[in-house]
Amino acid sequence: MSDLTTAPASRHAITTPFLTPGTRVATALAVLVAQVGLAIPAVLNGLFQQDLHTTSAQLTWISDAFLVPVTLLELSFGALGDLFGRKRLLIGGSLLMAVGELISVLTPSAGTSNTAAIATLWTGQALTGIGAAVLFPTSLAMVAAGTHTAKDRARGIAVWSAALSSGGFVSPLLGGLVTKMSWGDDPTATWRWAFVAVFLLALISAAVALTARNSSAPEGRSLDWPGQITVAVSLFALLFAVIQGATSGWSSPWVIGGFVVAVVFFAAFIAAERRSPAPLLRLSLFANRAFAVSSLVTVLGMFAFLGTAYSTSIRLSAIQEFSPLETAIAFVLLQGFALVLMPVTAKTIHSYNPRWALGAGFLLIAAGDFWIAAQSAVDRSLWPIVAPLVLVGVGFAFALSGVTAVAVNTVPNHLAGMASGTTSQLRDFGFTLGPAVIGAIALSAAASEIQHKLHASSALRAAMEKFGASAPPEAVGAVNSGPLGANAVAGNPIQNVAFHALDHAYAIGYVVCGVSALVAALLAAGGMLGGAARRPLVTEESLHD
Repeated sequence: MSDLTTAPASRHAITTPFLTPGTRVATALAVLVAQVGLAIPAVLNGLFQQDLHTTSAQLTWISDAFLVPVTLLELSFGALGDLFGRKRLLIGGSLLMAVGELISVLTPSAGTSNTAAIATLWTGQALTGIGAAVLFPTSLAMVAAGTHTAKDRARGIAVWSAALSSGGFVSPLLGGLVTKMSWGDDPTATWRWAFVAVFLLALISAAVALTARNSSAPEGRSLDWPGQITVAVSLFALLFAVIQGATSGWSSPWVIGGFVVAVVFFAAFIAAERRSPAPLLRLSLFANRAFAVSSLVTVLGMFAFLGTAYSTSIRLSAIQEFSPLETAIAFVLLQGFALVLMPVTAKTIHSYNPRWALGAGFLLIAAGDFWIAAQSAVDRSLWPIVAPLVLVGVGFAFALSGVTAVAVNTVPNHLAGMASGTTSQLRDFGFTLGPAVIGAIALSAAASEIQHKLHASSALRAAMEKFGASAPPEAVGAVNSGPLGANAVAGNPIQNVAFHALDHAYAIGYVVCGVSALVAALLAAGGMLGGAARRPLVTEESLHD
């Protein structure tokens, strides 16, 4: 994910190792494992909800517990690798992912406290996310450090990108297949096998990393602690406010306070970056209008894609209650094309101005989103959304390949590495916002529709009172936890109401994603990114910038 290909100006004074076979395998496996860890929870949301009786907000935080550390920490870990050696970080990141996945596997069963179970799973996923935040930039930096011609670096980055795409392709199938295995007597607890699989892969990655050749580039590198702390607090407060707003209400003091904290610490982050000699985010890049617009395109487009992926996960697993293996088919369509079409997208970007590939990709995502929004979940089949998912998947393949190329083409060669690293962080920021914002919009809409139906029907209110007095406490608690809980408890009076409310609400979510992708497409292809001539992403000159 992180494209940290820059090096200090005094590179010639630093040892420049070649990319050994062990390093090639270790870096490819590391980024594959990190991507599998990122993507695999998407096919498990239905089982999380059934086994742990999660509220809507808790379910959203399972995804964001992984994504937030990746977004916040990958640039800092890139600097740590430069300072202290990348091999030890590659080993440490893999081991940390293994520890996080082991904690996730040990999440208490549904018979224990829901709060304790969810806290354990969040902790495990947060540690796994920190490990992935180490692996993404470190693996790519090792590739960059071991390649010293444009041809070799392009080949090395292509292999790294293929491994990353393979992780996105393999993870849903892996998650779907391993959950077919039994886990005790509870059929909804089988999601733990998916984390066992990632745990084993992470251990293998750590072992293979021992064969890699170390590299570092300490000159001119330092950590921007004020920037790191202020942006971490700002983003966490923003996500907290967005996610909790859907359940606690947008006028809740905690939610309003979250937004205020986010704004205050973001302002502090800007002030810290202006004064820092080695800022986490180079604000000077945004003085370039073309780069500023391309950054907006990146956030909007990646928000649209992961918002779509999240909506699809909830639609199939939590609303329509498809199995993880059935849900995996949808994610193969969403993510598999990034791998299958890699030769086509690479050739397109090399032969044409990459902003056209980027614009076309986001346009396809928008078309797919609007198409899915028109398909009712009442038809409990995957077939109505297969074709639009293909559109989104093909669009993502072109958009993912074009995002960094467009950003790099808007700045001079000596800023190419800085631009690609910043774009990587913005891309992950868009990814992180997707589940949070779409979940908040959809769940607020669904809850509002359910309340409207209850207020309009005295018979429905009476049935709910009877259900509350006679049903088991855990069933009543699940129904009262939110729309997803009400849809999951069979036989409760508002189950059908909740199903239709969620169907309508996530259709709104797809529309929001479609609009975001459409705006990104118009900005990318509408001539607002400047008239910079097409040039290769990696050149002999930029190798030493």
